[in-house]
Amino acid sequence: MTARSLLMGVVLLFLPIPLAAQEHNKLTGAEREAGWQLLFDGNSLQGWRGYNSEFMPTGWSAENDMLIRTGPGGDIITEEQFGDFELYFEWLVGPGGNSGVLFRAVEGQEEVYHGAPEMQVLDDAGHPDGRSLLTSAGSNYGLHGVPRDIVRPAGQWNTSRIVVVNKQVEHWLNGAKVVEYELGSADWAQRVANSKFAQWPAYGRASRGHIGIQDHGDRVSFRNFKIREIG
Repeated sequence: MTARSLLMGVVLLFLPIPLAAQEHNKLTGAEREAGWQLLFDGNSLQGWRGYNSEFMPTGWSAENDMLIRTGPGGDIITEEQFGDFELYFEWLVGPGGNSGVLFRAVEGQEEVYHGAPEMQVLDDAGHPDGRSLLTSAGSNYGLHGVPRDIVRPAGQWNTSRIVVVNKQVEHWLNGAKVVEYELGSADWAQRVANSKFAQWPAYGRASRGHIGIQDHGDRVSFRNFKIREIG
């Protein structure tokens, strides 16, 4: 089976639970059987630490079933690493809020985004990045743009998925596929060469790495962070 056909199969397998009916930060029996695992238990920061650090920085907390960036602390990553996976999470930002979720992050770079691709988390209406499709919510930050009017307003929860199989990547936002690209392809290489990421040779090259959350200086909340490894 090719990576392409496997990726299509992953999309068909996922049946999201409506937000109103969901018990947060819990796995159903069907999810456990399918190989899902929680990355956030709703009560603690277990399983996370600072980027390029052995410790969890201040500025992040577990409150009211949410993983929240409450103050300065820096980017954080999962202790565990992943290669091919399906990641699901929900996020909420305030007016003008900005953050991001990154994957296959490798340590040793000055900043996590110097190596890891990022799915943008943003209040499109209230932040300057929302003026460009390349940097709006759901985008592969700076490289692949998204359709308009899929992200929900500040103060409302959004659902997101990142699916990665070999070099094929998909971003989903509120049930819609908004980005699809192939790491290392000619198109991807050209986009990188014409972006700020061209100055960082490690960008997008890792086949396995950490899941990361960006500290961009704003309050942002996450819940129902869960992942299923593929293959």
